[in-house]
Amino acid sequence: MSDFADFRARGRAALLAGQATHDSPMVEGARRWGASAVLRPSGEVLDRLAALTGTIEAPGHWVHGRRTLHVTLRSLEPYRDRIPAGDLLRRAYGEALAEAAAGLAPARVRLAGVSPHAGGVLVCGHPEDDTLVTLSKRFAHAMECRGVRHLEQGRVRDRWYVSLVHFAAPLADPLRIVEWCDAHADVDLGTAELDAAEIVQFVLTGTGIRIKALEKARLA
Repeated sequence: MSDFADFRARGRAALLAGQATHDSPMVEGARRWGASAVLRPSGEVLDRLAALTGTIEAPGHWVHGRRTLHVTLRSLEPYRDRIPAGDLLRRAYGEALAEAAAGLAPARVRLAGVSPHAGGVLVCGHPEDDTLVTLSKRFAHAMECRGVRHLEQGRVRDRWYVSLVHFAAPLADPLRIVEWCDAHADVDLGTAELDAAEIVQFVLTGTGIRIKALEKARLA
């Protein structure tokens, strides 16, 4: 978990210094929470993740449930309230994702170690193969071939994770969050086999976030 050591130290320091940030409810055109390409864990690893999130005391914040826990492949666009089935961008995203996933085996990612950061809490992801990197590169290329730009154009993701909490208001008790993260800093949830990638839309429920699946591509 050495690749997350500095990240964790910076996150702890930010929270303890009162430098936490928080998300606002989605509004049309905002750069956060727009349509994204994600992979969602399943099986026993998901059971362990869900059990872990159930122990977090973070009232007023977005604590993610079983169907919301995910690894982000790419953030695609600013927030839109409606993305209908016939939307041209949605169709392009789905076609590009299917092309990128073709012939790839499921991605294996060990989920181990909890880390705070300025905007929430996450579980660190440690890929056991090159699938996520390959899928990300292929997807970016397939999008470019279709003339579709996205929010991460030119960005190379070098850190993979599953978010457990996004802060949704000023953090009232940062020490409690830091202590919970410290207590779970060495937790090992096992290796997730991510066998599908999805284009999804995030929807605010009032007290949290749910995911609406738009398009799906299997990793076989």
